[in-house]
Amino acid sequence: MKALLFGALVTTLGWGAAAEAAGRNPTHPHAVMSPLEGAATDCFAETVLANPAATRHARAGRWYEAAGITGFLCRPEVDAMIQAHDRLYGRGTGARYFQNAYTRHLGQQLAERLQPMLERKSVASAEPPVDKAEAQEMDKPAE
Repeated sequence: MKALLFGALVTTLGWGAAAEAAGRNPTHPHAVMSPLEGAATDCFAETVLANPAATRHARAGRWYEAAGITGFLCRPEVDAMIQAHDRLYGRGTGARYFQNAYTRHLGQQLAERLQPMLERKSVASAEPPVDKAEAQEMDKPAE
């Protein structure tokens, strides 16, 4: 009976650890995964800004679509992240992590990084405003 209870406890703890590994707690980033996630997100941000169609999606707040247009360019970074996750947490967990947890937060990460660059700002001119009367004087032919 004690062996059965001990076995159930070990199994439960193992499932809990596996669930935590698959979901990863963003407040406790993993030392190996954090730089790889950052590299993938940096790649997505750079390629979205470099592609006019992706930039239009980003300006409209469609971050997933924006990343999807240029995602193939970030394949090396994504593959490195997936492979590291597989080594840490078991075969097949990396692809699930990328498709679920990472992708779920990618839009928010891209918005935080790119929104300030995508907002249209009025451009200030160093030239003083032209007075209408002065402009009309300049348009008159010289006598």
